[in-house]
Amino acid sequence: MDDTVLPSKLLTTLSQAADIVSGHDFIQVYSHYDADGISAASIIAKTLLRAGKEFRVTLFTSLDDAAMNVIRDSHSKCVIISDLGASYIEQLDALSCDVIVLDHHTIEKEAKRICYANPHLYGIDGMTSGCGATMAFLFSIAVNKKNWDLVQVAFAGMTGDKQTINGLKGLNIYLYEGALERGYIKATEGSMIPPGLLTSELYLSTEPYLHGISGNADGVGKLLDSAGIGREKHSKDLTVDERRKLSSLIALKLIEQGTSVQTMFEISRTRYQLKDWNMDAETLGSILNGCGRLGLGGIGISAGIGDPKSLSKAMELETDSRSQIMEGVLLLQKNGLNQMNNIQWFDSSTLGFTGMICGIAMQFIGDPSKPTIGINRSEDLAKISSRATFALLDKGVDLSTAMKEACASVGGVGGGHRIASGGSCPRDKCNDLLSALDKIVGKQCGR
Repeated sequence: MDDTVLPSKLLTTLSQAADIVSGHDFIQVYSHYDADGISAASIIAKTLLRAGKEFRVTLFTSLDDAAMNVIRDSHSKCVIISDLGASYIEQLDALSCDVIVLDHHTIEKEAKRICYANPHLYGIDGMTSGCGATMAFLFSIAVNKKNWDLVQVAFAGMTGDKQTINGLKGLNIYLYEGALERGYIKATEGSMIPPGLLTSELYLSTEPYLHGISGNADGVGKLLDSAGIGREKHSKDLTVDERRKLSSLIALKLIEQGTSVQTMFEISRTRYQLKDWNMDAETLGSILNGCGRLGLGGIGISAGIGDPKSLSKAMELETDSRSQIMEGVLLLQKNGLNQMNNIQWFDSSTLGFTGMICGIAMQFIGDPSKPTIGINRSEDLAKISSRATFALLDKGVDLSTAMKEACASVGGVGGGHRIASGGSCPRDKCNDLLSALDKIVGKQCGR
């Protein structure tokens, strides 16, 4: 690796991580269950497989006290944690085994004993410039430079965590330049038109989410008719004129429904084609994410490692998960969000997919001037997701701090990024949590 591009302290930490792994025959891997976490875990698993190591992968919906007990009870001599860990460094430091943390969430404490790599430790923003899969990939090439092909999976995690929407930054640029040089990735011009068979892709589209079209077969048909496009068309087969007409109609629809110019710009972001996967990074990220969200992360890991049968099954699961997400979004649009002074929220206890729906609501359904909060109270420990926009960050919103403080005030835990954070708290404390969040966000915005 080129130490003129990557921070020397990061290179030292990654070398230490590689040395630690070389001294163990079995490694326990823990990761998050979303696109980034599964991508990161897949990279680590493939790296260990190639190195002749035995391993086991466990996915968590979040790192909380219960998950920490699972880690403590594993009795593994070597543990790797990816896309998680920043909020539990002190507890991980107290473990007696070798621990490697490859995370990118907001730092709370620096490690005293364990091997901890996080972009924030080197003055790099982990929200925009290096995700969990980025860190897992850098670890992978520290183990063996022949692992550069795994950069393709890293891009699936990167897009899953939306780190490509405003252009590549920081550590992600290093990955892109190396991948481009080696022929693993090709950048293509973005579009508001979702890739794939247009009838199905527009129907399941949540980015963009088009009122009256997404989740509405008749609406999709009318849109295609207006653009003079046949129902059997695939996005790649559109003529220049057809592409222009459909893009214009989608843009007009988004303007009509009040979607921000920033969101429209983000939808049209650059896509990254993956040489060995016959798809772009966002498609692979969505496939892996679908497995995790349906509780079938094992299939996602196997698909991310490159098993053809698992990938085929994962692609089927992605359609199922997108259909369920669409049902949830349509119901949320029908019922609306609950408005408070400084935040808006919805109950996802019967919807599921809290984080996914929260992000869609923030961009396409709710009040763009307020962060969106989703709460799932289906278990004793309620799960909370929060989403903002870059425009809200400019006004002072910091969901990482807000979620940490609000959850702690009611006996829970929270944290993440300024623009997207999660947490948990006792189910009967959700109303108190919302009140605390509303006050904190109001103070952040100077209200």
